[in-house]
Amino acid sequence: MRKILLGLGALCLLALTSCKDNNAAKKIEEANVAAAAERDAKASKFPVIEFEETIHDFGEIEAKKSVETVFKYKNVGEAPLVITHIATSCGCTVPENWSREPLPVGETAEFTVKYNGSGSGKISKSLTLTANTEKGKEVVKITAIVKTDSNAPA
Repeated sequence: MRKILLGLGALCLLALTSCKDNNAAKKIEEANVAAAAERDAKASKFPVIEFEETIHDFGEIEAKKSVETVFKYKNVGEAPLVITHIATSCGCTVPENWSREPLPVGETAEFTVKYNGSGSGKISKSLTLTANTEKGKEVVKITAIVKTDSNAPA
């Protein structure tokens, strides 16, 4: 037991004496501080996406009849906007013609959404845009009332 305590004591003494007294504040360079401040200021600037409408209502549509709409948006933030992906809540809704190129501040763009008319009654489908906004995700929706197909078997 004495050997163990003596060994631990020697180990602690060795650890305490081997630490060097380096003053970290002396190693900071002014140029690095300025570069870090500039980087942090830029990192806090995000694009902001503003839609003309976030919900489009097709009204009443025929079953199995394809319809489409265009969602227009503007970058009202402080950095270029990049939409990397648009996911839909089901395969019956398809986003098309959207750009993956950076959208400069103040510029507008658009994308098309096609819905194939599947289902019946009141429908609501969402599209989730993955973008470099502060939230990272933006959502738009389409709604419609799909009339029952009169030719469908009962």
